[in-house]
Amino acid sequence: MSGPTTAFITGATEGIGRAIALSLGRQGYRIGVCARREATLELLLTELEAQGIDAAGMPADVSREDDVTRVVDHVQETLGPIEVLINNAGIARLARLDDLSLDDWDETMATNVRGLFLVTRAVLPSMRRKRGGTIINMASLAGRNGFVGGTAYCASKHAVLGFSRALMLEVRGDDIRVVTLCPGSVDTPLIRNQDMLQPDPERILRPEDVAQVVSDVLALPPGAMVSELDLRPTNP
Repeated sequence: MSGPTTAFITGATEGIGRAIALSLGRQGYRIGVCARREATLELLLTELEAQGIDAAGMPADVSREDDVTRVVDHVQETLGPIEVLINNAGIARLARLDDLSLDDWDETMATNVRGLFLVTRAVLPSMRRKRGGTIINMASLAGRNGFVGGTAYCASKHAVLGFSRALMLEVRGDDIRVVTLCPGSVDTPLIRNQDMLQPDPERILRPEDVAQVVSDVLALPPGAMVSELDLRPTNP
């Protein structure tokens, strides 16, 4: 890196997002963050700053256009143009289709798909002006495979893959890389709070595993990218 790079991570206060924010911050990145809950966001910012990491962020619901515009503007005004975007914010409303409410469906699509669109659209102009950048979209192995109770979640993660494949073709001419990560089960609150999923926390991925892969992807030579990457535990 020639000088500090600004990375913006959505859904940054727990699980994968938090691990990525801390990992990249310790590597010298300036860290922009957002999440819905102000209290947990302030705790994260305090932790980052206590470690000497330049950080900025504000509460934001990525499914709300005004929130997205406000937080992206704040991060870029405070830390400089966003050169790395980690679209990590996501929710999982798991239920068999007969029990899945319209609100569950709409909330899943609003965060996992609409939010992806809004944040990427807000950040992309500065990347185009600099003719470079990396967008990492957090999908899931559920974006390739179905599972019982996952109609809304799987549909949203399939959409992340489709969005990313098309966007990669649109922006690669500006030297912007689009990478989709598809982790399997990761030991995060999103997994732990699901009655329909009961993975062994000792046998699944850790948030730090995903953060390490993000670092590895960003360390690739500027002229090379991995467009899609599946991540599984070695011995589930």
